[in-house]
Amino acid sequence: MTASGEYLLRTARLGLRRWKDSDQEVFAAMNLDPEVRRYFPGLATPAESADSIAGFEVHFEQHGYTFYAVDVMETGAFIGFVGLYRTTIDIWFAPCVEIGWRLGRDAWGLGYATEAAKECLRFGFDELGLERIYSFTAVANLRSARVMQKIGMRFVGEFDHPRVEEGSWLRRHVLYEVSGTEEVVAMVGRDHV
Repeated sequence: MTASGEYLLRTARLGLRRWKDSDQEVFAAMNLDPEVRRYFPGLATPAESADSIAGFEVHFEQHGYTFYAVDVMETGAFIGFVGLYRTTIDIWFAPCVEIGWRLGRDAWGLGYATEAAKECLRFGFDELGLERIYSFTAVANLRSARVMQKIGMRFVGEFDHPRVEEGSWLRRHVLYEVSGTEEVVAMVGRDHV
């Protein structure tokens, strides 16, 4: 929760908030899980995880949104992040705002990423006034691409991620997008496949 005890965004089951010091240990453990990091070039050290959290907080201060820490409301358990982030990778569609997520393995398969991402899209379009939001992942990451489809994003194509080493099986990425003017935005609050 934030200092005032309130979540910044809520869904039926989830609360999205700023990061707390107490998140660091769980987030570091997530980033040391080979399954969670399967579609990344490697595991993240605890120091790298702490740096990520610090970066998310700086991003929030600069832009008013970030990759938010996510809690399950019923238990208060921190399960990972979902949110919006301004990416500046050297690629034709950037700079842009991306939507992304990373949850611990215990939170997989429960619809949490989809639920929180729908709320982030609503916030991005309705409250931030964004025109377009992108998402991307390694071609092999079918689970993440399925979330992109479930939240109404449209497949744009594939690209080689400039920050992934040439020759890596993770270099080729899929790109999805959604526009604030598309009909799908009106469906964000409904469960659709």
